[in-house]
Amino acid sequence: MISLLAAALAVAETPQLTKPDSRPPDVSKPLKVFILMGQSNMVGMGDVGPDTKPGTLGYLAKTGKKYPFLLDDAGNWIERNDVWCVKTTVGPSKGWLEPKFGANFKMIGPEFGFGWVMGQVFDEEVLLIKASQGNRSLGWDFLPPGSDHFEYQGKTYAGYKESPNSWVEGQPKKEVNWYAGKQYDDCVKDVREVLDDIPKFVPNYKGQGYKIAGFVWWQGHKDQGEPYASRYEQNLVRLIDSLRSDFKAPKAPFVLATIGFGGKAMGPLGLTVANAQLAVGDPRKHPEFAGNVKTVESRGFWPDKENSPNAKQDYHYYHNAGTYMEVGASLGWAMADLLKAAP
Repeated sequence: MISLLAAALAVAETPQLTKPDSRPPDVSKPLKVFILMGQSNMVGMGDVGPDTKPGTLGYLAKTGKKYPFLLDDAGNWIERNDVWCVKTTVGPSKGWLEPKFGANFKMIGPEFGFGWVMGQVFDEEVLLIKASQGNRSLGWDFLPPGSDHFEYQGKTYAGYKESPNSWVEGQPKKEVNWYAGKQYDDCVKDVREVLDDIPKFVPNYKGQGYKIAGFVWWQGHKDQGEPYASRYEQNLVRLIDSLRSDFKAPKAPFVLATIGFGGKAMGPLGLTVANAQLAVGDPRKHPEFAGNVKTVESRGFWPDKENSPNAKQDYHYYHNAGTYMEVGASLGWAMADLLKAAP
């Protein structure tokens, strides 16, 4: 509900999440559709359990008492009946929002915190469509339409729909079963499939129509190398423009989170990517995105590996559910801020 949103933002910089009320969503208004894309951390690698292991969602909520709004009076996870989630890749699934829409039914991604914020913001039903795939770069797999090939240190790097990812001019090209931008094309196709047949994917749909309310992006691990790191900013700008064009939503808000690997100790190539992500959300550097693109800084959510479920997977934030919850909620409040300012 936008009135609640305006009031909440006026009271505090970061509003508090609360347990949902018992009212069903207003189905007289169009579905608010949010498209979530990225690589494996958007897919979601935050462990839900066991409740006894530090860093899992169960431990944080039930032992640490950090997210009491997620639990009912009996200590069970609350299922939001106003936020419907459709996951198109990595184990397709659909249902009301609860902690099961990560890489498997025992994991969460940013969709969880994001969806909780959107459910609190809107009276009408919210639809989250996740179209994400792990181990994908923006410079190759997600390369958006309109991207030209370029030269770097004696090699030509592929433009949109070219293959392989690089070659030396005058030498035979290596054949690969992929092309620049194929993951972008696949994800767009998957989202369109949902939007073209909403009753199939959203059984409770009442024919109220839909509106593309915004885009959410969290990606960057595989671009931490040259030449993709130094081209990340221009590729991200083109991604935003391409998604808005492909879904005929030229003014839809776009929020993204920086990569956070290592926190304040992030390496130089990671910093190149993170700084590019921050630059796109900076209206002084990209005035065309003022008031409609926002970047969330995620390095402050870098977890302690000793208090996380998987101390070996730093590239998945040690599977710490708190990181995924906080990044998702921060993306949600950033989106809410943009929606509040939208005409």
